[in-house]
Amino acid sequence: MGILFTRIWRLFNHQEHKIIIVGLDNAGKNTILYQVSMNEVVHTSPTIGSNVEEIVINNTCFLMWDTGGQESLWSWNTYYTNTEFVIVAVDSTDREKISVTGEELYKMLAHEDVQKAGLLIFANKQDVKECMTIAEISQFLKLKKKDQQWHIQACCALPGKGLCQGLEWIVS
Repeated sequence: MGILFTRIWRLFNHQEHKIIIVGLDNAGKNTILYQVSMNEVVHTSPTIGSNVEEIVINNTCFLMWDTGGQESLWSWNTYYTNTEFVIVAVDSTDREKISVTGEELYKMLAHEDVQKAGLLIFANKQDVKECMTIAEISQFLKLKKKDQQWHIQACCALPGKGLCQGLEWIVS
């Protein structure tokens, strides 16, 4: 009965919110997407293009676009249209590439279609010893200087720790 009610509710109250997930290679974008949509780890190969999943949280539908991790894909403007939220997956263990993540993030955020989008940063792989803290990542990405609404969330995508808390920020 609950499933029937949910489907009927969606027919009459269908409101989708577009989210794009970006990040460098091996940051955990696919893992985050499939952990959120299916609550399981899906073994994947590097994404060419994008993966799309629809998820429903508290009767709110989100269309999540996971873009490939190659730096050049961050500039694909076609993904940005109607984007309400940007999720940035950061590999908390990769100190060498955090500056590249910041550079690519600011290039993307300069695009008019995402300037008003909410920004959620998943500081992934927080279970690894000697990883960067969320304070370090925030400092490297210069988040305190951003006028956009943003939130940084520590997480470990493989078991799904911290993902719900980040998505709750989006829903609120």
